Amino acid sequence: MAGTLCLLGQAGWEPHYFNVSTGNLGSHRMTPVQTARVRRDEAQDSCRVMGAAWHAPVCDDLQIFYDDRTLRRICAVIREVAPAVILTHSPDDYMEDHMNTSRLTVTAAFARGTPGYRTVPSRKPVAGPVVIYHAMPHGLRDGLRRPVRPDAFVDTTTVQAQKRAALARHESQRAFLKSTQGMSDCIRWMDATSRQLGRMSRRFRHAEGWRRHSHLGFCPEGANPLREVLGRRYYGVRSREL
Repeated sequence: MAGTLCLLGQAGWEPHYFNVSTGNLGSHRMTPVQTARVRRDEAQDSCRVMGAAWHAPVCDDLQIFYDDRTLRRICAVIREVAPAVILTHSPDDYMEDHMNTSRLTVTAAFARGTPGYRTVPSRKPVAGPVVIYHAMPHGLRDGLRRPVRPDAFVDTTTVQAQKRAALARHESQRAFLKSTQGMSDCIRWMDATSRQLGRMSRRFRHAEGWRRHSHLGFCPEGANPLREVLGRRYYGVRSREL
């Protein structure tokens, strides 16, 4: 989702970047503590490439659960930022950390303005609409290998180099994916995915795909800030964009 984030930054918005996990288990040669420290530095470098504000993780790998502790910490970040748009994971993906992050984010956004809900650390409730968009799952398929198609496409062609540079900062993760998932070059994988989504759009060379979350409890029914802000760089599939 870095391309859409960069485009929003170019449009004058203030992008924020929040990895829920430390990434501490992503190495065969470093200890979890060392890996988390390296991943933290890499994430902050990636933020600088994208011009985004960085937020510290609140969980470790394989410990992102839909629980009270994590929910209160994620809601604290959402209240602190008070976003108009949230870009998060697909509800269906290839691993539980991603799917739990999606679910936690939606609930935390729902609780952003609830006066009686206490966050950790404590943050005051915030009012105002927020629109949630779900990114495509890894491999563009759910956990049962069924294809997932977006409701909308964002043209990332002009920021693809910036997106590559941001991903390149995650050097330790690139090495880990190569050794554990056979992904010889995750930057090429990312490029191939964006080209595939571009072909699906039938109008863009590189694209990111999005599905808009229900408006109920979050925003007016017709709210769609990505379309409003990005203009011709946004293309909605009308049959599914309800």
